[in-house]
Amino acid sequence: MRPEPGQVLHFSEDATITTFAPHVAPTSREPDPYVWAVGADRCPDYWFPRDCPRVMAWRDTGTTDDDAARILGAGCGDRVHAVEYGWLKVIMEVRLYAYRLPAEPFRPIGDPPHAVVATVPVRPLGPPEPVGDLLALHEEAGIQLRVLDRLWPFWDEVTAGTLGFSGIRLRNARR
Repeated sequence: MRPEPGQVLHFSEDATITTFAPHVAPTSREPDPYVWAVGADRCPDYWFPRDCPRVMAWRDTGTTDDDAARILGAGCGDRVHAVEYGWLKVIMEVRLYAYRLPAEPFRPIGDPPHAVVATVPVRPLGPPEPVGDLLALHEEAGIQLRVLDRLWPFWDEVTAGTLGFSGIRLRNARR
């Protein structure tokens, strides 16, 4: 599930949104109100239930072969997503939707950019689309999905290395 040219996506478990209004998300580090979305490169970060803690790591321009072998694993591709066992059933059962939004009012945010934001209300280009089987999406994209007892040890390894990485909803991860 990726956007077409001229589009960005917003993923949600709510299939009833008719207009996205700028707001300060409770989990945001940004103080300004935004409508949040992602481009094709960051869509896989959101192929999860909203509150699911996850760690994503990928081969980046500065990634060493040793870090890639240690964290990604031999023959495992260029990207790994990790979740906890307690979330696997939810991942398999969630009904996730993708809203296609016009890319025009959005601008990148973050350094490096990790999402796009708009400061005006945005109407979807059509009805929300069911995302479908999240495990199959990972498989089709060649992204390994690692299931761990706890994310924090993996997070510590990833953030100490040279891979690109992102962590989402880590406050929900087991300590």
